[in-house]
Amino acid sequence: DEPVRTATKKALETAKEAGCLITFDPNLRPPLWKSLDEAKEMMEYGFTQKLFGYFYHSSCMKQAAKQKLNINKKAIKQEYVSIMKNAKDIGKSRLMSSYCMGAYFIALNRKTPLSPEACYELYKDGLSSNKLFHIAVGNANSYLDKKKMPDRLKWSADSHLHRYENDWVVDIIEGTPQDDFELGYDYHTCGICNLCRDEDCFELAKYLCRMDYVLADMMQMKLIRTKTIAEGADSCDFRYGRK
Repeated sequence: DEPVRTATKKALETAKEAGCLITFDPNLRPPLWKSLDEAKEMMEYGFTQKLFGYFYHSSCMKQAAKQKLNINKKAIKQEYVSIMKNAKDIGKSRLMSSYCMGAYFIALNRKTPLSPEACYELYKDGLSSNKLFHIAVGNANSYLDKKKMPDRLKWSADSHLHRYENDWVVDIIEGTPQDDFELGYDYHTCGICNLCRDEDCFELAKYLCRMDYVLADMMQMKLIRTKTIAEGADSCDFRYGRK
């Protein structure tokens, strides 16, 4: 409970900044927690962001090595950690991977001499050449599985509660036989745009919008989109179908 929880997080952050070795012994005692779900959430604190950061960093640095780019790996990694530390909480958002992707792209732009376009190409090529990434994103059959619709509709309803300022707010559209798409999203708030705005680099958000087409292509899907928040619209309209 508070204030111990906040104090513990602050101690962890201070130890990380000082380069201390941190070990973790969960010593789970259910009676001390309000629920096991709460215990799990606290034990996973920071792990997800670190995992995604490591994944994006390793993918981009392998690609940078292929291109023989002179890049300060440590500086990029430290900047990513700093951005995520200052980023507004989005809870256990199902788009945490995208939030972390945005943070890493900002770090890449700040800590390399590359242009935003060159950073985008490095990011795109790094992820595209990562076999594990292809497995993780899946394919059209898995992504467009109608059995996932109830969970998506619940996600949409939850997003409209605005529990977290920077999280995505979305409406789900299920395609009909008369439509040229199977699954649609109307995003009214974008976590990446919010993060870029907070970091005073909103102009970078539009580059990450282009990654959506790369991911769709990996999954053998077509993506139709006519507007994005990053380009000044009031929402982003995603429409996915099979190729």
